[in-house]
Amino acid sequence: MGSEQRHTTIRVSTLTRDKLAAIAKQEGRPMTAVIDDAVAEYEHRKFWEELRAAVERTRREDPAGWADHLAETAVFDRAAQDGLEPEDWSSHLPPKEHDADNAR
Repeated sequence: MGSEQRHTTIRVSTLTRDKLAAIAKQEGRPMTAVIDDAVAEYEHRKFWEELRAAVERTRREDPAGWADHLAETAVFDRAAQDGLEPEDWSSHLPPKEHDADNAR
């Protein structure tokens, strides 16, 4: 089995199928590529949501562990005192995270 992808059939509502077809036509891509990208984006978003929830849970439920985390990250924050301006990484963030950073 090389890198050839296998395919299957899934059931979706006609409304979803029509939306998918319109997006694929507008972008000039196959519907499967649009679905693949949508699933990848969903997985990415879920990963970051779960990470944020785990961090918040640690902060709330394990104050000693959270204090240890803050102390450890403070060491790294001071390690980069090289006089350089911080780089703008916002173009590497998904839109939702980028918008949240700009709101601060």
